Amino acid sequence: MDNRIKRLVLSLLGIVACVLAASAQTDPNLAQYYEVPSFYNPSATGTTDYIRIRGGYRMQWLGVDNAPRTFAAVAEMPVRLGNQRLGVGVRAMQESIGLYKTLDLGAQVSYKLRKWGGLWSVGLQLGFADQSFKGSEVYIPDGDDYHDSNDDAIPTQDIHGTAFDAAAGLWFEHPRFYAGLSCTHLTSPAITMNAESATGGSETSGDRQYQFQAKRTLYFTAGCNIPIKNTLFELAPSVLVKSDFGFTTGELTARARYRKMFSAGVGYRWDDAVVITLGAEIKNFYVGYSYEYATSAIRRASSGSHEIFAGYSLKLDLSDKNRHKHKSVRIM
Repeated sequence: MDNRIKRLVLSLLGIVACVLAASAQTDPNLAQYYEVPSFYNPSATGTTDYIRIRGGYRMQWLGVDNAPRTFAAVAEMPVRLGNQRLGVGVRAMQESIGLYKTLDLGAQVSYKLRKWGGLWSVGLQLGFADQSFKGSEVYIPDGDDYHDSNDDAIPTQDIHGTAFDAAAGLWFEHPRFYAGLSCTHLTSPAITMNAESATGGSETSGDRQYQFQAKRTLYFTAGCNIPIKNTLFELAPSVLVKSDFGFTTGELTARARYRKMFSAGVGYRWDDAVVITLGAEIKNFYVGYSYEYATSAIRRASSGSHEIFAGYSLKLDLSDKNRHKHKSVRIM
């Protein structure tokens, strides 16, 4: 049974990106989403008085060949334009699944407004999505019962395409809690990849086109800090829910922090995995690790998923020019 499941998973991972007019899966599931809120929501930039940089690597489903490998990074900071406070940032993500590779890059800006006891932000992200497939490395063994080597839906050469991409979001941050709503892939970009015919050229009648459609994805995230009276501990629960209107999932995380430096917690991603997280932030340096044990059938072929993040925060001197001084509940 294990071999049958593993073969099915490998078949899906290897062929899903090759089908004409394929639809994208949602953005990667980052277990430490609470450390990189601007990865999913551009309006979460510049909500603190720090330059914040975070980068991480995710190894999903160890033991499964060609399983996803994801690099994610964000950098964000507050800026002033006259008397108005803004947030700016950048977001980068590269993911490989077998012969398929995705690269997303975006520049972010957010507008701030203090109202109703908290800091409101509305943000926009503009960038591009890049997709490629290593068709030259496709190998279909003789006697394969699942795939036909002459199937036109399977490229036999390397193909590549790029399209404009955008995201937008709304963020509210209160001294005791935060919440945000965002939508990525707003334009639902269709990335067209051309495979040249045997006669050459890129516009001959024998050429084939492969299209990747990135689905709009909604995100809701929220969290808070709960001090434990007369101790140096605090609780930091958080939640992330996402939906591409065809598939919806959510993740709930409960962390405990000691002296605002060390943290440990557990989480659960609906119908997918149980998560254990550890983190430390000392002298503005951050490092975090998470391990996921799958609760779905993939656990029969995988020993789990690993994710590590690291980063640095640099305090900015906004001093008396910052009439609305604010410290984020996420880093208190």
